Formats: sequence, structure tokens, C-alpha cells
Amino acid sequence: MKLTGINQITLRVNDLRRAEEFYGAVLGLKLDYRVGANITYLRINSDMLVLVKAETVGSPEARDIRVDHFGFRLASDAEVDAAALYLDDCGVHMVTRPAHRREGRAFFVMDPDGNLVEFYSMHESGIQPESADIDLSSPDSLVAGEAQKTVKGREPQKSRRTRK
Repeated sequence: MKLTGINQITLRVNDLRRAEEFYGAVLGLKLDYRVGANITYLRINSDMLVLVKAETVGSPEARDIRVDHFGFRLASDAEVDAAALYLDDCGVHMVTRPAHRREGRAFFVMDPDGNLVEFYSMHESGIQPESADIDLSSPDSLVAGEAQKTVKGREPQKSRRTRK
């Protein structure tokens, strides 16, 4: 099997128009088409991001029914740094700032529905060995801290069961 890329990623979103604004106006994906009032197809070249109106409301702390994370590749470390500045200026929730990781330079943001989105550049030589200047934290550990900040001050809620 020789995979050549990701055809599409489908996200469940609470507010379709708000998600379209984030992925379209802020990140620059182009509207491909809409199916009724509940599905939007966005495109970058041949890659598709599909937004589907969630049947039940999701929240950042309910990570068991969302996509773990997905990434957008950028051409260089400089573009990663520029993207972070741009997204911060747009008021996007920054989970991390750009850091050197084993695969390249990367940072994470949350979209309006709490989906974790990575922006990264890839080393031409692939994944690098561990060193002192490389951030080895996992996306789950990043989000756990963010979810705690999000829910601070709220009444505790029952945990949601995961899908089987």
C-alpha cells in the first residue's frame, strides 16, 4: 500500500457557520460545496475537510468523541512561526507556541469546537533523534491542561462514556 495523502478529515462541529468562518476565513480553506444545512465541504488543493453539524453538543473537555488532532503542513520553520503570529492576531486559542519537535517545528491551536489543530514543518530527513531542544509532549497532555483551564469554575459534570 502506497498512501499519497489524506483525502478528507470529517469533524463534528457545534456551530457549522462558526466552524466555516474559522477554517475558511481565518485559515483560508475554500468552500467546495454544502449539502443542506448540516454538511460543508472545504478544500485545500485535493484535500478535503468536511464539517458536519454534531447531533449532540460537544465541548473541549469531552475529547472522547472528537478527532484527536490533525495537522496542516507548512513549507518551512519560518512559515510555522509566521502562521502562529497570524493566528494569534486573529484571536485563535493558542494551545502552544512554535517549538522544535522530532518531526519539525510545530504548534497547536484549538478551533471553536475544541478540536486540536497542529501546524508544522517537516524535517527533510524525517523524524530526528531526541535532544534537549525538542518538545516531546503529546497532544493529549497539551489538551488536558487546556480543558482544565476551560472548565475551571464550573460545576463538575458526569463523565461521558466513550463510543464502542
